[in-house]
Amino acid sequence: MPDIAIILAGFAVGLIVGLTGVGGGSLMTPILIFFFGVKPYLAVGTDLLFAAFTKMGGTLSLARQKLVPWRVVAQLSAGSLPAAVLTLLVLRHLGPTSAAVQSLMTNTLGVALLLTAAAMLYKTVRGRQLPRHLPQSQLDRATHARHWSLPVLFGAVIGTLVTLTSVGAGAIGVSVLLLLFPLLPLPRIVAADIAYAVPLTLVAGLGHASLGSVDWPLLVKLLAGSLPGIWLGTRLMRHTPERLVRSALSVLLAYAGTKLIAF
Repeated sequence: MPDIAIILAGFAVGLIVGLTGVGGGSLMTPILIFFFGVKPYLAVGTDLLFAAFTKMGGTLSLARQKLVPWRVVAQLSAGSLPAAVLTLLVLRHLGPTSAAVQSLMTNTLGVALLLTAAAMLYKTVRGRQLPRHLPQSQLDRATHARHWSLPVLFGAVIGTLVTLTSVGAGAIGVSVLLLLFPLLPLPRIVAADIAYAVPLTLVAGLGHASLGSVDWPLLVKLLAGSLPGIWLGTRLMRHTPERLVRSALSVLLAYAGTKLIAF
């Protein structure tokens, strides 16, 4: 695997994550499997830690811009972290390299990518244009969900999906946030999506590492590209042609999902 190609792939994915909150597992896992020939269980484990450190860099940048709604992050984490631990226990019992688990990961990943593409395309075509800013007096109300249990429940579903496939914290997470917190401005939706993924992917990634499902040299090369990429993306986020980027991503993810199911 040429080092420069891996670093450039990391940079491109980091840039897209910073711009849209989407693209970590949705893009990197298929890239590792199809372009670099990485086994599915190694691709998922490596990508989880890749996402954790990449989004940690993005979260620090967004926190300095005071865009992260921490109440939202805490509510989602309350559901996603326990679900991640339970899923890891199941994987440990079954063995991540078994044929059944490899097949489950590949097919679930394909379905998750198709769902991600559909959610993103729906948001692009039918979604209403969110405000970019809200007065401080309205922000507190905007960070309260329709019901306190909903973020926990959806967090648990996403936590299971992310731990199994490394996909779900991006476009699916953004779609969930748009449903649960409809008054929250788009930059804060993206910031919440990036921030809550950090503890989730870190817990899931370290769990996969304990199972031997992480390629450490590959991870270092990916991060060498992604950390500058997400830093740049979070700086450009306010000026992104959102519909154009999401439309292109939805087509790409639908293609990758279809290919994985037929893998």
